[in-house]
Amino acid sequence: MAPTGKRTGDSTRSAGSALPNSAGYLDGRLLIAMPVMGDPRFERSVIYLCAHSAEGAMGIIVNHPAGSIDFPELLQQLGIVKKGEHIKLPENAESMKVLRGGPVDTGRGFVLHSSDFYIDNATLRIDDGVCLTATVDILRAIANGSGPKHAILALGYAGWAPGQLETEIQSNGWLHCDADADLIFGDDVDEKYGRALRKIGIDPGMLSNEAGHA
Repeated sequence: MAPTGKRTGDSTRSAGSALPNSAGYLDGRLLIAMPVMGDPRFERSVIYLCAHSAEGAMGIIVNHPAGSIDFPELLQQLGIVKKGEHIKLPENAESMKVLRGGPVDTGRGFVLHSSDFYIDNATLRIDDGVCLTATVDILRAIANGSGPKHAILALGYAGWAPGQLETEIQSNGWLHCDADADLIFGDDVDEKYGRALRKIGIDPGMLSNEAGHA
């Protein structure tokens, strides 16, 4: 989904810092869930927005682990590594996080990764430092050591219909802030929500207290 130039409401400017472009779109930024949102699928979520335009929005939750599954196990399930086969994966593949990227298309994997890796006609360059690839070729590359330096694998994604995300922001469902590599790719998944809030000057403890009295 490419931006088409439609401007969102000025009320989105109150959520986090200034918007990144004159069209008012938030692709390449992080959404931070507010406690008042009320949707358990997105509770305490931090979402990297891969696309945002008049056609809607799409993003990847970067702080919700996908249960007990790990990356080497997933490689076996996909047949990239044979079951029982002893293989020495690169260090970044052994420790690569598998996340629950969102409630849409949960059987499909989406890899957010650094821009040092690119596949023609398969990789979406979101900004100078972050790309999205959703083909099995990137998993093979990571397994054999030729993949990107930084990456996370998400199962599923979060999606919004045209105007839906703008409405949720105006209803105080989301804050937003600049993205950085550590918040996207960092290992401290459980700490990302608090760190994202602190990045825009909000004390997570005070926010929780307010939510408790809602």
